[in-house]
Order: sequence, then C-alpha cells, then structure tokens
Amino acid sequence: MARIAGIDLPLNKRSEIGLTYIYGIGRSRSQSILTQAGVDPNKRVKDLDEDEVRKIRQIITEEGKVEGDLRRDVGLDIKRLMEINSYRGMRHRKALPVRGQRTHTNARTRKGPRRASIAGRKKATKK
Repeated sequence: MARIAGIDLPLNKRSEIGLTYIYGIGRSRSQSILTQAGVDPNKRVKDLDEDEVRKIRQIITEEGKVEGDLRRDVGLDIKRLMEINSYRGMRHRKALPVRGQRTHTNARTRKGPRRASIAGRKKATKK
C-alpha cells in the first residue's frame, strides 16, 4: 500500500492517476513528479516498490505544498479577502459565485437548493 502525504493511493490505478488523489497534484504535476523519480507512469500503484515510493514522496515534499498545508493556505487567503471586505470576499461570505458567473439562472451548486416560495397560500379567515 502506497501512502504519500497522508493519503492512501488507490492500488489498482495507474501511478500517474493515483497521484492526483493528493490535494494539490493534478495530471501535469504528477507526470513531472514521475519523470523526476524515474517511474513509469503506466505502472500500477500496487506494483511500485518501496524505493520508488520513497523517491516520489521525497520529490513531493521538496517541490511545494500539498494536502494540509495547501488547504490551510487557501483557507487563509479566503479569510483575508473576507476581512478586508473586498468584492471577492463579500461573494465568499454570501456564498455566491466569485468569478463573475451569472446568478439570475444557474449557480445552484454554489447557492444551494431552491427555497420554495409560499406566495399562493391564503390566510385563514375570521368567522
């Protein structure tokens, strides 16, 4: 079992795809890590020996932030935007799209499910 940066990589995936399960590593970064380590990208994660896993782990720690450090930095960046009351910070605070998308229609992922309107409901009459 390959455990890198606190993440158990899926055993039956190719190593190039398996590395993308780590937060902060995409396809291009995983390809560069594997070429630096001298590992075949088509090799399955379960077939990696301990020496190759150690090389990959070392390259990832040298290259930059991943997982917890990166998540914390992104969270602090968002918190800073909200504290200085920037436009982007206000959009984060209101849970609306931040990057200029339309909200008249769509944006349901960010806004959440629709709230049912109760406009047609009549009030009880007095007798």
